[in-house]
Amino acid sequence: MIAEVEESTDDAIKILLSVLGDTSGTVSQRRKALAAASARLIEQFEAGESVTNLVRLRSDLIDQLLIRLLQDHAGDLPANAVLVAVGGYGRGELHPCSDVDIMILVNDALPDEVSKLITTFLTELWDIGLDIGHSVRTLAECREQAAADITIATALLEARRIIGPEELFRNMQSEISADDIWPTEQFFITKKEEQRLRHHRYEDTAYQLEPNVKGSPGGLRDIQMIGWVAKRHFGVNTLAELVAHNFLTPGQLKILEDGQEFLWRVRYALHVLAGRSEDRLLFDHQSRLASMLGYEDASYTLAVEQLMQRYYRTVMEISRLNEMLLQLFEEAILMDPNAIPIPINERFQVKNGYLQTTNDDVFARDPSAMLELFLLLQRQDGIRAVSAYTIGQMRRNLHLIDEEFRTNPRNQRLFLSILRAPAGVTHGLRRMNLYGVLGLYIPSFGRIVGRMQYDLFHAYTVDQHTLFVVSNLRRFALSRFDHEHPHCSLLMQSFDKPEIAYLAGLFHDIAKGRGGDHSELGAVDAEAFCLEHGLSQYEARTVAWLVRHHLVLSMTAQKKDISDPDVINEFAALVRDKTHLDFLYVLTVADVNATNPKLWNSWKASLFRDLYEQTARALRRGLRKPIDRELRISETQDNARTLIISSGIEEKTAARIWKLFPEDYFLRYGSDEIAWHTKWLANVDTTSQDGQLDIRLRPNGDHIEAALYRPRRKRTFAQATALLDELGTTIVDVRIVPLANDFNLDTYVFMELDRRTEVDDTRLARIRRTLSQILTSTDESAGKVTRTAPRQVRMFATKTVISFAADEANGRTVVELVARDRPGLLSVVGRIFLELNITIETAKILTIGERAEDVFYVTNVQGKALSAEICNELSKRLLQSVDASTGK
Repeated sequence: MIAEVEESTDDAIKILLSVLGDTSGTVSQRRKALAAASARLIEQFEAGESVTNLVRLRSDLIDQLLIRLLQDHAGDLPANAVLVAVGGYGRGELHPCSDVDIMILVNDALPDEVSKLITTFLTELWDIGLDIGHSVRTLAECREQAAADITIATALLEARRIIGPEELFRNMQSEISADDIWPTEQFFITKKEEQRLRHHRYEDTAYQLEPNVKGSPGGLRDIQMIGWVAKRHFGVNTLAELVAHNFLTPGQLKILEDGQEFLWRVRYALHVLAGRSEDRLLFDHQSRLASMLGYEDASYTLAVEQLMQRYYRTVMEISRLNEMLLQLFEEAILMDPNAIPIPINERFQVKNGYLQTTNDDVFARDPSAMLELFLLLQRQDGIRAVSAYTIGQMRRNLHLIDEEFRTNPRNQRLFLSILRAPAGVTHGLRRMNLYGVLGLYIPSFGRIVGRMQYDLFHAYTVDQHTLFVVSNLRRFALSRFDHEHPHCSLLMQSFDKPEIAYLAGLFHDIAKGRGGDHSELGAVDAEAFCLEHGLSQYEARTVAWLVRHHLVLSMTAQKKDISDPDVINEFAALVRDKTHLDFLYVLTVADVNATNPKLWNSWKASLFRDLYEQTARALRRGLRKPIDRELRISETQDNARTLIISSGIEEKTAARIWKLFPEDYFLRYGSDEIAWHTKWLANVDTTSQDGQLDIRLRPNGDHIEAALYRPRRKRTFAQATALLDELGTTIVDVRIVPLANDFNLDTYVFMELDRRTEVDDTRLARIRRTLSQILTSTDESAGKVTRTAPRQVRMFATKTVISFAADEANGRTVVELVARDRPGLLSVVGRIFLELNITIETAKILTIGERAEDVFYVTNVQGKALSAEICNELSKRLLQSVDASTGK
């Protein structure tokens, strides 16, 4: 529906038809000829030819091919038949591997001999390599089927005659355009609902890691949607004609044309790379696509990230225009044009439920009204949205948001009022971003709009992730969402200044893509912004501190041994007071939940909460009175003893089992876990050289725990991790404790890869049977993993990095492994530890998208830290084995 380009010249058609060769040749010759013609178009694409010309040129080429082949098989069509292009082909838009949808329109049923010839014609189209969609319909059938199915009505709405009587074709157009077949009002309502459902299939966001160029919000379908409604309502054939109807400005038309040109170029390249019809921007294609389209790696931004940022910014503009234009259609088609506006103040009024300016000069005369508008949306009940015309006015005045605007005290008060509003904060910020206001008011935010990070960890662009963080913080602040994160809600609703959290959320990732530490750079921006907006020095520094340290709580909980009081004391010294701890905790939970919907689980929640509680306890004692081991052990034992006795186990029985446990055991396990282990071991033979196994679902969680009691001489980490990997689980924690009787207690915490929150008894029984193999196995490295890494993970090359640190207080060595994640990785590491007589005490398993970041607390067989020689040998073997196992 975009304005027609110049028709292909006769010379271009002749060149392409000469490549096709003599159409009276064999099917094989014609197939080769079509392939050669397609290759010629691809050469032109790679040479920089306009993709708009190329999709039109391919459509022209297929027109000529169909006409030639139809004449070969059926001679000229009978006088009562028309060959019609429908769908994208009807619009004259064909990409290299697009379906070619055609209809043969007839007045009456065709004679048998003609039908047979047409069948042969259609068969040859398939044989020479075209994906043909076809139908044969009479005028009556067109009317009947269009009335019954809006998809058919839409396809026929953009039909184009290829060859045959024009009068018959026009009769078909008249039939499907009749007022009693999809009246404009019903057509609009149905197509709008169709778009809503389509967007919902793509999670209502254009910012997926692997978006669909055609169907995702802001994609080509959204442009086509505008065209369909425009054609039905106004009878226009191109979007350019909407300018004359005052539904589009020339600037908006250019945005749509440029957006379509870019998306067409991406889609054309996808077809070329995939060798088939492909509309998904899969990781498999993104890097090669960026190279094909001329992007190059820059100092701080990969070529693929530049491509995807351009994509996300393009679809955001198209989404905005789609929303505006559909709203204009709604006002014109469904609403009362004579409705009386309800005034709010001298600048704004409400008409038909939409907020609009009182005149065309409001923003030019008073630029502050561009912020006031969002505040009114928060405060005024009954407003559906901003009117499309007013959005257009605001867009035309965005240049007024300059340094003078940003330093205007009134505008600074308006912005803080939006953040402090009792309702509509998230909605307001998202609208500000969509309309281009937020990125101009906070220029550093504007630089992250559409910025993606080429990995599987970050599911959204930086700007969308940031707004999700603020959204999560807002949900914590509203009591109706208390059931989602009760502890965060309790804290957030206790803050006198919740805007401190919102500002930290807005700025925590704002410096990504600049080079350097984004936390440090963002903290500088945040503090300056807060001071400029009148926050106190304490408040500004608190926001800056939160931005600077927004990753610390998460990394401490997931990568450090938080059973170690020294770790807790060190973290408490960084936090300093409970106010900072509370703000950091809610920000961290909001951040993790906004990074990727699949990241949050009960295990992560328990780690964060445990770190929070232990740190709060340390702060209550005072930093000059750090938590000591004896006190922590005593408190844990008292709590565990209460649980054990309440379950019917005698205290003397518990005491007998506890004699097996070293002092560190009571630091490394919680009271609930200790009670479980005690009750289990009290009821099994603890002298059996085969060992014992128990499994349970974690209380109030979605993880499974396995406890393995085995002779110390049997080191089973490699085998256990291989078996769990093969079962399709993901391991999150391993702890291995030497007991007083030459046995070890190994515990594994894991969850289902498909993240099922309910695991039935059958599944638990299978896990138990599988892990029971360890009890009778004599091969400590047994266990083969046949599962392969998911497709997306295989697309990334992660450099393997091994680092060592000394845990002097506990006489251990800390080994950190960063590598591409894959099934069997932990088993590979375990076998190397076995070969080098290295003992694992604790393993903290962290998967960040496609990357494994695993930390092992280890000793030698004498229970001491590793020597430099062993560390060097371990590093060498890990690099060789891990790289070999990941296919490097």
